[in-house]
Amino acid sequence: RLMEMKKLLRGYGIRNFDMFNDRNIMWLIKFILKQDLSSSLDDALKVVHAYKLTPVEVYFLHTIHLIPNNKTDECLSLLKSVALKEVETTVMRLSTWAQLTIENHPDDPEWQKQLMPVAKTMLEIMKSLQRNQKDNTLQREEIESILNTFETIAIFQEYFERFISLKDCENPKMLLQLYDEQVQVFARTNSNSKKDGGHNGGSSTNVWIPGEMKLYKLSLLFQNSEQDVVSELALRSLDDGSVETTVMICSELYEDHKNNQTGQVLFRVAQKMCQMLEANVPMIIPTGMNLPAVIYELACQAVTICSTDLLLDCEELCKSTCAALDVYRQCLVDDYGFKTKVSSLETDKDPYDTWTFGDFFTEDGIVLDHVSVMPVMYEITNAFVPFSSDVKLHPLDCLCLAMSPDVEGQNPLMPIYTPITNLLQNLQEYSQLQLALQLTINSFGICHQHLISNTMNSELSRKGQGLQEVKDFVIGVGNMAFSIVQKISQALLHKLFNCRVVDTDLALGYCTLLSKQIVFEKLWNIINDAWQNYNKILAVAIVGAQLADLLQEEEQKQKFNAVVVDTEWGLKLSKLGILFQSTFRDNPAKKKECVLILVQNPNVDSKLIMQYCRAFGLNSDAALQLYIETLLLRGTNGHLGGGEPCDVKQSQATLLEKAIEVMPLLNNKTDLVISLSGALHQMDPYNYEVIESALKVIKLSNETTINYNLDQALSLLQHLYSYKRISPPGDFEHQFLQKHAIDLSPMAQSRLPFHLLFFENTQRFWNVISAELSEENFATLLLISKLMKVSLDTLYMKAVDRVLAKALKPKLLKLAKEGSVSSITKEISETVHNIQSYLLAITNPEWATACSHRVAQELPTGPNKIQALKFCLQMAENWLKATAPTDKAHQKAENTLNKLRIVYENSATENLLRIHNLNCPEYLRLIKLPAQLICLLYEHSSIEDRLKHPTARDYPDIHGAASELAEINNRDINNIRYALLEKYLCPPTHLDLDKESPEIFNNVQEDLALMRAVYVLQIYPVDHSAKLLLAVATSPSSPFGGAQMTFAHRSRALRCLLHIADSETIASVSQRSISQIKCYLKCCIYLAEFEILNIPHTIESFQNSPKEGMIKGLWKNHNHEPRAVRLITELSLEYRVYDPQLWNGILQKLLAFNMTDYLSKVLEAVTAVLSLWQIPNFTRAWRSVILAPFLSASCPPSPKQLKDCYESFLLVIKCPVVPDLDLIGIAKQYVQLQLSAFALGCLLLIPSAEKKKQQIQGFLLSVDSVTLLQQVVDHMTTGEVAGYASKIKELALGSIADKKHYEMLIGSKYFPFLKQYMIDNNRVKELVNYLVNRSCLNEAISVVTDYLKHEGRPIKSNISLEYLKEFLDEQTE
Repeated sequence: RLMEMKKLLRGYGIRNFDMFNDRNIMWLIKFILKQDLSSSLDDALKVVHAYKLTPVEVYFLHTIHLIPNNKTDECLSLLKSVALKEVETTVMRLSTWAQLTIENHPDDPEWQKQLMPVAKTMLEIMKSLQRNQKDNTLQREEIESILNTFETIAIFQEYFERFISLKDCENPKMLLQLYDEQVQVFARTNSNSKKDGGHNGGSSTNVWIPGEMKLYKLSLLFQNSEQDVVSELALRSLDDGSVETTVMICSELYEDHKNNQTGQVLFRVAQKMCQMLEANVPMIIPTGMNLPAVIYELACQAVTICSTDLLLDCEELCKSTCAALDVYRQCLVDDYGFKTKVSSLETDKDPYDTWTFGDFFTEDGIVLDHVSVMPVMYEITNAFVPFSSDVKLHPLDCLCLAMSPDVEGQNPLMPIYTPITNLLQNLQEYSQLQLALQLTINSFGICHQHLISNTMNSELSRKGQGLQEVKDFVIGVGNMAFSIVQKISQALLHKLFNCRVVDTDLALGYCTLLSKQIVFEKLWNIINDAWQNYNKILAVAIVGAQLADLLQEEEQKQKFNAVVVDTEWGLKLSKLGILFQSTFRDNPAKKKECVLILVQNPNVDSKLIMQYCRAFGLNSDAALQLYIETLLLRGTNGHLGGGEPCDVKQSQATLLEKAIEVMPLLNNKTDLVISLSGALHQMDPYNYEVIESALKVIKLSNETTINYNLDQALSLLQHLYSYKRISPPGDFEHQFLQKHAIDLSPMAQSRLPFHLLFFENTQRFWNVISAELSEENFATLLLISKLMKVSLDTLYMKAVDRVLAKALKPKLLKLAKEGSVSSITKEISETVHNIQSYLLAITNPEWATACSHRVAQELPTGPNKIQALKFCLQMAENWLKATAPTDKAHQKAENTLNKLRIVYENSATENLLRIHNLNCPEYLRLIKLPAQLICLLYEHSSIEDRLKHPTARDYPDIHGAASELAEINNRDINNIRYALLEKYLCPPTHLDLDKESPEIFNNVQEDLALMRAVYVLQIYPVDHSAKLLLAVATSPSSPFGGAQMTFAHRSRALRCLLHIADSETIASVSQRSISQIKCYLKCCIYLAEFEILNIPHTIESFQNSPKEGMIKGLWKNHNHEPRAVRLITELSLEYRVYDPQLWNGILQKLLAFNMTDYLSKVLEAVTAVLSLWQIPNFTRAWRSVILAPFLSASCPPSPKQLKDCYESFLLVIKCPVVPDLDLIGIAKQYVQLQLSAFALGCLLLIPSAEKKKQQIQGFLLSVDSVTLLQQVVDHMTTGEVAGYASKIKELALGSIADKKHYEMLIGSKYFPFLKQYMIDNNRVKELVNYLVNRSCLNEAISVVTDYLKHEGRPIKSNISLEYLKEFLDEQTE
């Protein structure tokens, strides 16, 4: 154990401790506990047990260490874990320690803060010990005494910050003084503390404690109830003028403690407030507080919870404060609050709203001055319920004047006379009659009740003179009150009946206050003076009837009831806009005059009419008939409903429904049908609704007296409903309206007149229908016509004329103005189709033909006219088929058909030419000769253009036009085309030997006749055309007409064949290879020329003869003929006969015959033959063809001359003997024509390099480089000269760069060429430097960007001037 103790002490840092010295043990225990470790208590107990000491000392020391630190829970936990005996000893020692500590405390605030937990913790410890003391009564009383002491000290410390000693705690005077101080402080500062958020600024503690809590704690010390404290607080707050505090205290008390004592407190507070208001004591009333209402509420709360002894006083106080509140409401106050009444349906009425916003009377009076009125009112209140704080009441005693006992020698009623009299006079002056009546009756009632309560016992009634004085006083007050009540009642009745809504119950009550004679006279005077104020009269009459019933006056009751009936009808009719003044309170005979006005009102129904007739004894059948007629005719002329608002009109369907509902109520319907039939002819013919309503009512009556078909009329109306008029009313309609005195209705602009269609003759019917005929309306008008059983052929013919004039012709004229005669829109097609449908529906064929011909004549020239003429032919054919050959009409129909056919063919031909843009006078003259016209069409100039330029557009369709012309005129188009082919392929041979006859050797596009033949053949399939041409080429005679075929004809056919068909097709059709066909063509071409030269040859002889000998023989005999010279040239080229002597002669002859174009082709062909370069005429021939364009060219050259110059430059490039040419001379020729680019191109061909350089430099100095560039771009960028163009462009750009003439190209389309040239020649720096110096930054940036791209270097997104300068510096390095 010794070792355990040493180990324990080492944990606290103690090593040299004398374990055997008992005097040091207590020091050791205190040291361990002072360390305040979690194990300190257990270690201290181990030391105590080791030395066998009592543990109470440890518990005591540890507890007094915890208490100052406010560790109450740990103290309680420690004591709960200890045995009861040890707890009692420890607690008693703690009590002694705490009392000594509290008794000897200094006045230091810091020490006081440490002292507060002592009493509080000791209080909890003593409570815990008290709960454990159950059997030891003596010790329990001792503990309770100590507990009360610590509780008192703790309350003073916590709630009042008073650190009292034990002696002060036992002094009752000191405690009572503190209680009074707290009550006064709370009453003065409670409202301010509420405004400041409830915090006490002077408190030295961290926790704010409410003043109510302080008072409750003090009251507990004195064993007072909470109601006592609240009562005293409320009265003291009221003495200080703090109304809000008082009301708040009373409200909280009423909510928390609803008992008799609380009721007494509320009663006393209400009395106190009334007394203060009477005396005008200054009070602090919060903004918006209604103090009289607050007093009344306090009184009402008091009467609900007070004792039975105080009940009568509280009830009287309630009545008096309620009267005061009523007076206050009529005073001039700041709060003008009001309630609004929200109207609701009868089924949704709220009972509370019904009571709150009922038709109660609210008197209009002058606003009272509350400063002068309210003190008097509360003086009366205090007189009725006197305030007495010192009088002790016995059971069943009352303070109120009504129940208070008399005092000998005194009249307790006298004090109320003066204030009541003054207030009554004031109220009457301000016209507050209800308040005056209420005060009069209430005051007299209290006086009378006081007298009765003191004279109920016979012994009391025999008391002396004082009681008699009271009795006389009450009688005098009663007489005065009776007079005032009579006067005020009449005035209030006058006010009541002048209100917008009369409170009849209240009026009846006021009437009972008056005598019978006076009140009836008053009521009749009001009725007589009310004039037409039916509401006022009704209210007075109802009150009079009720009063007469109460008073059992039957005569008066009947009179008032009669007035009630008249007034009720006056109200009903006035709401309908009907004046009832003339018949009000008059005999029933005049009531009949009102029926006419009644039935015309749109808001009147049959039920009301029946009620009216029953009420006044009128004939209901006549009234209902008049009502039905008015319903049906309402809205027509002369039948406008009286009193009907302009913006509220009932539909005719509703009116008809009403009329049908009324009809079963009629006993006799004949008069109604007769009346409606007569009125039908006078109705507005455009008002279908009224007409239909009348017809339906007549039909429902089942009367047989009418002479027209009702079903037909109703069906016509149904058609008219769905129809909208398109034409204005005609003159015949105006005449009809004038005849029947009917005004023109706005509906006439959209509706047809019913009467003119149904009741008038057929001519009037067609007058109306003709103007309405259109494509859209025809279906409806057809139904109407069928319904009215008129001639449908007439309808169709009128429809054709109308649609043609109003629809088709305007549309066609509009298209003609727009230049779109040939186009047919969808709308026009529909119109034409409709017209044709009308024509086909006509049953008379002659009418149909004539009508269709009239339509065709009216149409302008165009496709629609042609379609119409074609339709005429169809109608004429139908007419012809409908007649027998023996009929007279048959010949007429046949003649008409022939004439129409001629007209159709001519018109169709003319229209066709216009459609194909072929309507020139040359073609129009041949309209009546269709075959010649077709042949002439195939010679149109567009045929040559379309074969040369097949991709071009806007060529007329000759094939289509020819085919349509043949179809229109019944001609065989194939025969015409075959005749044309024979004409084009087999023309007659003209033996003109002096001409070169190029058509033999030229291709198809150079022979106009062959191009026309090719175009004719394009209409047929390729294989058919190929067979046809092969037949021409191989047959001895023509397949078209039998004429003899020559080799020229065969060659023409073969050339067409090779042009239109591919090799496969030719081989398939001819069963020969394409090479054989071409060889055959070649032979035919040459043999054709031999035929012209009259040299007989066959295919075999030509193929077998030696060609060189044949050529030389021809040259020998025919070299003087241009045609023969060309044949010799072609044969020499074809069979490669290049004899120099022969060719020298050929070139000489070609030059002599001036065959320059052909000579250029020949020279190009023999360029590869080197043996011919040395012949004398070879160089001469080249020079001649090169210089030929310059002989006729002028400056500036025309497009054709420019083309010839270009071809000449090509010949210079191709010329094999360039050194022999005068290139400088040729260049000068180009310069004269201002074609400097071609001139420079010629200089580039100079063989001598030195001479070429010299000439080029001189040339560049003399020409404009920009013009040079422009000509290169315009004329030399493509074709065989493109290579020379790049050289010329480089020379021009180099010249500009050398001269530093960059400004010539900056901003032009040639600047990119300059930029690329400078980059390619590494001269970027020069250009960039020039551009930067000229501030052409954008161009400089472009050059640098392209250069960087060319070099493959990165490019900046934003290149600035600084970067350009860096670039120039970099190029310098």
